[in-house]
Amino acid sequence: MRGASRESLARAQEALAGVAVTEQLGAELFSVAKLLDSNGSLRRALTDPARPSATKTNLADQLFSGKISAQASELLAIAVAGRWVGGRDLADALDQLSVDADVAYADGQRRLDELEDELFRLDRVVTAERELNDKLSDRNIPIAARQELIHGLLQGKADPATVRLAERAVDGRGRNFAGSMRSYQVAAAARRNASIATVRVAADLSEAERGRLAAVLGRQYGRDIQLNVIVDPKVVGGVRVDIGDEVIDGTIAARLDEAQRRIAG
Repeated sequence: MRGASRESLARAQEALAGVAVTEQLGAELFSVAKLLDSNGSLRRALTDPARPSATKTNLADQLFSGKISAQASELLAIAVAGRWVGGRDLADALDQLSVDADVAYADGQRRLDELEDELFRLDRVVTAERELNDKLSDRNIPIAARQELIHGLLQGKADPATVRLAERAVDGRGRNFAGSMRSYQVAAAARRNASIATVRVAADLSEAERGRLAAVLGRQYGRDIQLNVIVDPKVVGGVRVDIGDEVIDGTIAARLDEAQRRIAG
């Protein structure tokens, strides 16, 4: 998403941050994003830079009034009034807003910690279970059938917001399940103005060790850090930390690999 589109998304996100979010808002915004995916004429009409903003917002109101909530209509109007560089950028923005809405709702219910933990754990389960991962990613299997698989896996065991997001990740809008799940974790961390650090260690960290590591990383990066700890025997010893595109690799395995490269070189 390029500059002007990012600015338009940011304005809609600011509007979302200032309201008490309803439980259905995320699903409503996602349904509009899906409609835009399938209807090129509508997508072009709502993103045409030659059309006045008022014309586009009036069109959106005519089409969706009474079909989505007033809260969803208000956010859609703000989004449609923006300037979108690419025709699909509006649908992508509504998709992101739908995730932000579910995260905001969980936060309003004081369930943000549970949501973050459950998204991470589900991501790890699906990554580890090859057959499950293959089924969730198989686009030859109808979306409804794959969503039912997720629903059966999580129903009664996870927060409703986790279930909704996981079912949405099956749809993906072009992304695979793992990619969608990780973007949801980033959105949940961003809600508390934090970044996610994926930490790989040979043995699990105690709560005290987690706290110290989060504090050190927080000072280094100047923001709160949410740790996602993965126990990986291949690490051997030490710690590997991934934050966005940055890697801090202090593992024994990394040092051995480096020594082997020097010997071979």
